[in-house]
Amino acid sequence: MGKKDKNKKKVSGIEKTAMKTEKKLTAKQKKELAALGEDDIEKVVAEIEREEAKRQRVVEAVVAPPSHRVNFSLTTHPFKDELVMLGGEFYNGQTTLVYGDMFFYNISNNEWSVIKAPGGPAPRCGHQALAVPINKGQLWVFGGEYSSPSQSQFYHYRDLWVYHFGDKKWEKIGATGGPSARSGHRMVYMKKQLFIFGGFHDNVRDYKYFNDVFVFNLTTYKWNKLEPSGTPPAPRSGCVVLPTPDNKILVYGGYSKERIKKDVDKGHVHTDMFLLSPEKNDQTGLKWKWTLLKQSGISISPRCSATAILAQSNLAYMFGGVFDEEENEEDLKGTFFNDLIALDLEKYQWRTVTLSGKKNPQERRKRRKQKEDGDINEESSDNDDGSDHEVPKAMDVTSEPTIVSDGIFTVTVGPSSMTNSTIKEEKRPDDIFSPSPRINPGLAIKHGVLYLFGGMFEDGDRQYTLNDFYKLDFRKLDEWKTIIKSDITSQTWIDSESSESESQGEESTSDGSSENEMEVDEN
Repeated sequence: MGKKDKNKKKVSGIEKTAMKTEKKLTAKQKKELAALGEDDIEKVVAEIEREEAKRQRVVEAVVAPPSHRVNFSLTTHPFKDELVMLGGEFYNGQTTLVYGDMFFYNISNNEWSVIKAPGGPAPRCGHQALAVPINKGQLWVFGGEYSSPSQSQFYHYRDLWVYHFGDKKWEKIGATGGPSARSGHRMVYMKKQLFIFGGFHDNVRDYKYFNDVFVFNLTTYKWNKLEPSGTPPAPRSGCVVLPTPDNKILVYGGYSKERIKKDVDKGHVHTDMFLLSPEKNDQTGLKWKWTLLKQSGISISPRCSATAILAQSNLAYMFGGVFDEEENEEDLKGTFFNDLIALDLEKYQWRTVTLSGKKNPQERRKRRKQKEDGDINEESSDNDDGSDHEVPKAMDVTSEPTIVSDGIFTVTVGPSSMTNSTIKEEKRPDDIFSPSPRINPGLAIKHGVLYLFGGMFEDGDRQYTLNDFYKLDFRKLDEWKTIIKSDITSQTWIDSESSESESQGEESTSDGSSENEMEVDEN
């Protein structure tokens, strides 16, 4: 009879129970996947990466604009007049599609093209991408997630990639010591380094939110985890993270949730603002500290999943977002936003951007003549002389949400702000167009022009993913111009609880769409 291994580590009763539970859940999941006709998601991702590695040549083609999507990345080419879009996802109520395509939008020609380069990353959404002016330009991509079509499985990435614009080549970075697998994180570029904050990981059975900070050096190709002093932000995802003019990092808002009892979670929309600053006299670049900031200017409505972008070294813009109110333990009511808000990164001051509207040349000439004739007081005509508006103005907006309906569906539009600022107030004209409320649109700025693409909004239990495209000249701040109109009518939402007879009862139109599909104003 053999002797027992005295050095064998003893396993506690709690650990044994956890192991048995995990084994049972794994077996149950395998049966469920077999019923759905899906493979294990890790095997699916591995197979996609193997297929990508087999690609031998670059394929380029001029194509139609990208399809409806959300949680993609939109960045500005560091040298060319182009925007770069990568990945994203689309959900129709039954099936999720996760994209891996990379589009280039030529601003001058108003033309989209797609590039498939050898050995690229697998499809993903909820990732982060940044273009940097190194060599002939590079696009750095970290993390994100891949979902099975039924959303019964999620795979979170922890990989780091770089696309070399000049060589049209992908490179996977093998550096160790980086962040754990996650999506919904934020990444900023500062002093030839990538800083990554926050995010979350969800494997259906459990989830975790992060508030850690990692930095990747683009010169040494090494990761470092920062251990800042001070009180850090609570773990969160979907927040705003921006570099400041004095090489610090600002963090605002975000979302997290916690389990309050079995199968019941409570969400938190964060409204606090923090500053991550390097310690004085630190030569290593690894000593930082957290500071809670006092915000000034207008009090913006709480929200998460808004998109923010740096416009100048001291000025950023934020668009959209949502605030979810819990009507009960199972139901949420979302208030979506479409206000454009400016953030002064030196004063930490919020301001609502007020557009002037397109000027009528005849009216402008008439007012100029009246002014020359002395019929109009100089001070009263300062805002009507056709000059460009460089500084956004605050406006006083009711704090109550607005219910917008076209007779077919209803969207709750959130208030822009509650003004408590000393900045001059000005009411926004009702006839000035703005893109519809949404979360996670893509924003990019090139030559003083802001570009906005896609995103998603909800109507009750339904999600509608967008593919509209707009631009706004920050030198004029007059009006949003439509590049691609909203095309929601092309979408069909498949209710999971709808009966087969109801589906068969829908009458199809000549273009294959359903008569009861949602219609919206496409201005």
